[in-house]
Amino acid sequence: MSDAANILPGMTEDPANSALPYKLACLCDLRDKDGRILLLHRIKAPNKGLCSPIGGKLEMHLGESPAQCAQREIMEEAGIHVDINDIRLVGLIAETAFEGKTHWLLFYYRVMVPVEVVDGHMNEGELVWHELSELDSLPVPNTDREIIWPMVNKHESTGTDGGPGFFCIHIDCRGEELSWTIEQESGSK
Repeated sequence: MSDAANILPGMTEDPANSALPYKLACLCDLRDKDGRILLLHRIKAPNKGLCSPIGGKLEMHLGESPAQCAQREIMEEAGIHVDINDIRLVGLIAETAFEGKTHWLLFYYRVMVPVEVVDGHMNEGELVWHELSELDSLPVPNTDREIIWPMVNKHESTGTDGGPGFFCIHIDCRGEELSWTIEQESGSK
């Protein structure tokens, strides 16, 4: 791959980067009437043993859109139907070499209406409601703790309607330390 503009430093020198698959997925931020967030305590890779929002890979062979993926994943994992008009894209997250295994492009959606989901076991792990103040003490991926959750919190009310705004970030997971850049974001608080 040629990088004449030098916008991907380090990407072309390491042949291992080009061998990694690129996957598209969505993450779904569901909140209840009390403002708690629904997290999946994962028993499968990726993020086995960690907590994350529900979500999953796009059915690209079907031509599924990211919003349709979010709607489907919410039904499959939380067992509820959410109207596609009630979800908002609030983040676009590109991860280079996550866990050294995959490049990801993640569409982060917020469900804009309170939902009711019963805690419990499902095939990916355990669904549990958490207070937002608990996030710092939960086992979550480093990318989430250091970058994604702070961006979600920063843009909680930066949308033009006072609701969640938008951010687009690139996270480079190669090496000992995460590095990241904000590529676009709505006005900050």
